[in-house]
Amino acid sequence: MKTDKYVGVIYILTNPSFPEYVKIGYADDLKKRLKDLNRSECIPYAFRVYAVYEVNERLRDVAVHDMIDRINPNLRAIETFDGKKRKKEFYAMTADDAYGIFETIASLSGTIDRLHRLTPEGHEILDEQLAEEVEKSIRYDEGTFLEKADASIKELYFRLRSELTALDGVIVEPKKLYIAFKAPKNFADIEVQRHGLKLFINMRKGTLVDPEEIAEDVSNVGHWGNGDYRLYLNEDSDFHYIFGLIMQSYEENRKKEKTS
Repeated sequence: MKTDKYVGVIYILTNPSFPEYVKIGYADDLKKRLKDLNRSECIPYAFRVYAVYEVNERLRDVAVHDMIDRINPNLRAIETFDGKKRKKEFYAMTADDAYGIFETIASLSGTIDRLHRLTPEGHEILDEQLAEEVEKSIRYDEGTFLEKADASIKELYFRLRSELTALDGVIVEPKKLYIAFKAPKNFADIEVQRHGLKLFINMRKGTLVDPEEIAEDVSNVGHWGNGDYRLYLNEDSDFHYIFGLIMQSYEENRKKEKTS
């Protein structure tokens, strides 16, 4: 996609090996960058280019990453190795969300003609299909999520689980990154953390009645749970209020199911 007019590209790469992340960076020569990345035998599938944004100045990767970190510092993958934190080029967001960030930047700067989304082809399509089949064959269980939680958080989770599964038609389905509560579609998703439960409520922005305003709007933020609202449960005192918020999603999604 590079032309003589532009020096290089900011890229969005995906890889079926870790579909929960995208890789974002800058390259003068994207073909060379891809060749270097895909040379590794440690990754089962190859990286593919999801989108590129052409730029007319040479950039450092750190400049691109700093821009995204300012938008949301919680998206970047960070690991600790030998006691030191290392920031990676990977971001916990969907490829569509990453594209949306650059689409906004391109629109505001009048450079939308420089942004290009690419269509997968050949082995890229086969890799994605194979990875999806492998993912479907893996069985996840609640115990794996709960291992890292404090005893009080486990109690909160089982209390919430008991209340939700007592509702008509609710099933629990552990996924790779969260535990889904469905009736029959996801109405709430839970990420179990050591000191709390991260909850995603599957309702569109502006539809949740939340007088205490504890639910965060994540409609424009990369996340893996369903819906536009995120909140945290880590105290018994918040249980009844938060359960009421989840009930709104349950009732709304059941209503949609009956009318569809």
